[in-house]
This record gives sequence, C-alpha cells and structure tokens, in this order.
Amino acid sequence: MRFSLVNPAWDFAGSIYFGCREAHLPLEYGYSRDLLEKAGHDVQLVDAQLEGLTGAEMHRRVAEFGPDFTVVTTAPSYLFWRCAPPELRVPRETVDVLRDVGGTMIGVGPHASTTPKTALRKLGVHAVVLGECEEILPRLAGDWRQCPSLCYREGDAVRVNGGPHASDMIALGALRWDSEVIARHTHHHHRFDSPQTGPGAEMETSRGCPYHCTFCAKDNFRNRFRRRPVPTISEEIDALIAAGARYVYFIDEIFLPYRDVLETIAERGIVFGVQTRIDLWSEEMIDLLARAGCVSIEAGVESITEAGREVLDKKCKITTEEIGERLIHAKRQIPFVQANLLDSQDDDPGEVRAWREHLQANGVWANEPVPLFPYPGSPDYTRRWGAPDELAWERAHESYLGAFDKFSDIQEQRPEPLVQLETPGARNA
Repeated sequence: MRFSLVNPAWDFAGSIYFGCREAHLPLEYGYSRDLLEKAGHDVQLVDAQLEGLTGAEMHRRVAEFGPDFTVVTTAPSYLFWRCAPPELRVPRETVDVLRDVGGTMIGVGPHASTTPKTALRKLGVHAVVLGECEEILPRLAGDWRQCPSLCYREGDAVRVNGGPHASDMIALGALRWDSEVIARHTHHHHRFDSPQTGPGAEMETSRGCPYHCTFCAKDNFRNRFRRRPVPTISEEIDALIAAGARYVYFIDEIFLPYRDVLETIAERGIVFGVQTRIDLWSEEMIDLLARAGCVSIEAGVESITEAGREVLDKKCKITTEEIGERLIHAKRQIPFVQANLLDSQDDDPGEVRAWREHLQANGVWANEPVPLFPYPGSPDYTRRWGAPDELAWERAHESYLGAFDKFSDIQEQRPEPLVQLETPGARNA
C-alpha cells in the first residue's frame, strides 16, 4: 500500500491558538513512516508548513504519488497536541484539496482522540485514529473491524473501536531526517539566548506525564509517562547532528531530571531547550542540566500561590519562594529561564506583578498570566461540563471568549467564534 502523510500549511488567522507559529519536525509522521516502511508500505511525507506549499502544490505532490491512504493531522506537531488550534478549518481545507487524489482519507491528532465522531464529521474523512497514531496506521491496510483505536464510517453507521492508543516508546526506533529537511528547519524553538545559527530540530526523550494538572489536555493522548531507551536517544541525537542540527528542543511534556539522559546529551556537545517543572529539580541536577548544554528552560509554575497550584492539582511540594530561588539559581548558569503563569482569575494581580518583577530583576522571564482555555480532554473541561460531546469544542471556545477580553501576546487579539472559523467561506465573506 501507499501512504501519504500530510502536515497542512497552517494558518492561524482568527484563532485563539497560543502555540508557536513556526514549522517543527512532524515527529509523529517520522515514527509512522518508519513503521509503515518496515511493514512493507511505500510512504510519502508532505510537510506543507515546512516547505511553504500551496494547496495546488500539495495536490500535485500527492497526485503524483498516488496513495491508497492519505493522513492529515489536526495539530501542527506533537509539541502542540496539548494546546492545538480548537478549529479544524485548516485540516478540513487540506482534506478537501486532496480528496480526489488521496484515496482513503484518515485524520489523526488530539481532536480525533478526544471527540472522534465530531472530528470524523467535521473533517469529512473515512476514519480517524484515537490517541497516538504511529502503531495504528500500519493496521489500516487490514480489516478495520479488527483495528483498535479507530473511529470509522461503515455504511450509514459510525463505529468506534476501543479507546485512545498509547505507543510503545521502547519499540519506536531512533528517527533519522534527511539533511535537506533539517536544512529547511532554521527555527530554534523557544531559544532567546543568542542569534540562531544553523538548523534546529525537535525530538523527545519521553512521552506523557505522571501528573494530572487540571488545565492539561492530555487525558485522551500522551497521558501515561513512558521513557525512551537511552541508546535510542543517543542514536537520534547523533543522527540529528550528522544531518546538520545545531540546536535541539526536547518536546517531552515534562523533561525530568534523569542523570543518564543528561550525561548522554552532555557527551554530544549540542545545545538544547526543555519544558519542565522547576520544583522537580534539585540545585545539583540544575547544575548538571546546565553542563549538559541547556540554554532554555520553560518552567510551568502556573500560579504564584500554593492554594492556586492546589486548585490546578499541580502536586507541587515546595513553596513559591523556593520556586523562585530555583529559577534564579538556574538563570545563573542557563541563558534563558522562563516561568509560565496562567490566568486562573484567583491570584491577586498586585502580588503577581510583584513576583514577576522580582524574577525579572534576577534575569528570569515571567510572562503575564495567559488566559486558560478549557480544552476538551482536560480535567478542567470535565469538571465544568462532564465528558466531551459533539459540541465540546464550541462550548469551550464560547466560554473562553466570554471569560476573557485580553489574550496572550501571540494570540489574535480579536479571536473569532469557532463556528465562524469552521464555516467554509465565512472568514472571507
């Protein structure tokens, strides 16, 4: 069989999306390609975002390949599955462009994992995968009735086989990207310490998170924490360096203080960035993180009060003062350190401002609290409205726009209603 794996040419106009707008390596497609090829299938990876392809160019590429299956994702990369654009406008437009040449159309991503029937309907595809897709895609060549974690059309009925899939991170091998792909990837994600020289890349040393913060939309995908083997991590970093990468951002939901991983990275002399929780790091391990080559930390703090973090179910065991001390200790050795804050609407604005000013005086960047979107699939959504239904995304989006009149500096300051974003032609009317 022939599979086209397509990353859309993303456009975030009118969206509340607060992830990075730059292109990132589509890791899910990298793993999928490896497993599909090992199963004897031919694979084409079309990254319209990275290559800046138009709809016509995507159509030509896919038509020339002649796939039996075309896969379209609903999030720009694995890095942003937890905060994907709520609207399915761009993926649906991509499906429409490729429908006449794509063969059997498949949707993957967080929307399909949380609300599979809704994603199936909105995308207009033949099937969607629930959860992590790498190990499921090769099974699409068989009997769908025996394929787990799949929502598909069967005549006039819609079938759902089981729940979201979690990939075996020990079985997934080291990814290898062509040097031409890495050369196009000039973005160094979340790096602010110096001019970006040479290509950047993304990879993961683990997947999932052992914590269950209320705001995190990971209940139906990337939930269970799984480490990758250190030899696999070593092999992938070496391959990235050989392909020309000069900076790596580890997209792990939570990059944890594992000595063996840090020592492995340190041996390779590459600089990198991470997202983590600073309360999990001792000063000794922060020192090792710096020696390993870390130049950027994005640390989730969320609330400046212990009560606020408890409401968010952070399970934080140190005080706000201690959090600040560890962030400042990290900044003495690591060029860029950020404390992420969320607008829970419970913290006192004056106290937040004073805490931010204290950190900034010591070189730590602490952002203005970002409005909290109640993603379907997060404990916050379930606490408010119960299990996600067919109107889950509309309900969350309407609530978000009604609760806030100021958004983060990378969001559209006048976000459009979800219904308008997803109505064909409405944005240009």
